[in-house]
Amino acid sequence: MSFLLVFAIVLAIGLAAFVLGRQRARAQDDGTVKPHSRAHYHGWWAFLTAVIPAVLFLAAWDTGASAYLNRHIHSALPADVADGTVAHEDLAAGLVKSLAGGMRRLDAKDLAALPSSFAELQPKLAAKGVALAPDTKDYMIPIAAEANRVSDRLDLIAAIVSIGLALVGAVYGLSRISPRSRARNNVEKVMLWGLLGASTIAILTTIGIVLSMLFQTIAFFEKVPMTSFFFGTVWDPRFAAAGSGGAEGQFGLIPLLAGTLYIAFVALLVAVPVGLMSAVYMSEYAAPKVRAVVKPALELLAGIPTIVYGIFALVTLGPFLRDISAALAGGTPFIQAQSILTAGLVMGVMLIPVVSSLSDDIITAVPRAMRDGSLGLGATRSETIKRVILPAALPGIVGAILLTASRAIGETMIVVLAAGVAANLTLNPFEAMTTITVKIVNQLTGDLEFNTPQTLVAFALGITLFALTLVMNIVALYIVRKYREQYE
Repeated sequence: MSFLLVFAIVLAIGLAAFVLGRQRARAQDDGTVKPHSRAHYHGWWAFLTAVIPAVLFLAAWDTGASAYLNRHIHSALPADVADGTVAHEDLAAGLVKSLAGGMRRLDAKDLAALPSSFAELQPKLAAKGVALAPDTKDYMIPIAAEANRVSDRLDLIAAIVSIGLALVGAVYGLSRISPRSRARNNVEKVMLWGLLGASTIAILTTIGIVLSMLFQTIAFFEKVPMTSFFFGTVWDPRFAAAGSGGAEGQFGLIPLLAGTLYIAFVALLVAVPVGLMSAVYMSEYAAPKVRAVVKPALELLAGIPTIVYGIFALVTLGPFLRDISAALAGGTPFIQAQSILTAGLVMGVMLIPVVSSLSDDIITAVPRAMRDGSLGLGATRSETIKRVILPAALPGIVGAILLTASRAIGETMIVVLAAGVAANLTLNPFEAMTTITVKIVNQLTGDLEFNTPQTLVAFALGITLFALTLVMNIVALYIVRKYREQYE
């Protein structure tokens, strides 16, 4: 019995408990005793007592069953495989798992007459659309068949216990229904723990991401000095294919960091003025009908995939700027098709709706009394905007700009297509540069060993970028929070 089917049965039991609990609570409400909770709270409490224990058991059982099945497969491997390297043993266990998954597609007749050699079994699996690695051995067939039988037994036990827990929980929840039972408090307490659990998962996920990069970064700095990375001005990793033992190379961060900040700065020069002015227009000047059309149309830009912006820069804007510069210079272009200017312009267009939407909400949040007071003292609308509204909304606007800047720093596809992958160090916006995110992709792409500096440097770049954006987000959130506390 599959996990989804068991979950559906448990959910159906919970829904039945909800309906029965609500009906029972209504039936007991005869007016003689004032009920503590409404009927639907009793229904939800019966639903929760039926579903939560069963789902928690399913999750715990699935984790434990996976570990048990993995250990069972490892113990069934031949002695020569089990005594080999860990990588060789894990590879053999992975092949067994793949074979077991493919055998699931065979019908009962084929399973009853299961061949003993993989050469005979492979055509039957191929007929079912299952493609397995040619390294699969004959001895793996009985191990995979036994693994499927063990998995079926574990799934059956999980189904029986889960459905039993759901039924017991439903009966318990229904038996506790009475006019003075505190069903509402119980439901709210469960929801509080659920919200706390969701927050904990988010925090633990962030910690896990940081730790996953941190350990690899430490391994990188054991091979490359930190001073060479953070203060180096040359990026020449000298890619080494897996097993080739290539040269170490140079891993200077400064060209990548300069390119990241330079392109983000150009993008903000485009996005901030246009986005801010459009926000002022929509919040202060536009009629309701115009705002209802312009605001969704402007925010539509945010829904366009970044790869589309990159293609536009590569095919249209980059060649256009190159040809314009060639015409102005008399034949020799001084603007490259892939340049900082091209990437910054396209990225700025992409970020316009971000600045506009955030700034519009912030400007709209300025108290109406401040506008009316300024206009009542004789100021014009433009003077009110310049001297009252924008200064009042400035902390929130600065926070919006910082959030937009962190979005620009993390962009990858536009930079790849519009600015190239050359790690140059230049102040000329008409030349090509690249960013940290692009090099992270480059270092993790291809047939490379994961214990070489050429690959480990991607984690050092990633944690550097994470720290940079984290600081910007913290500053932005602090400014926005201070703004909200001032006017709420």
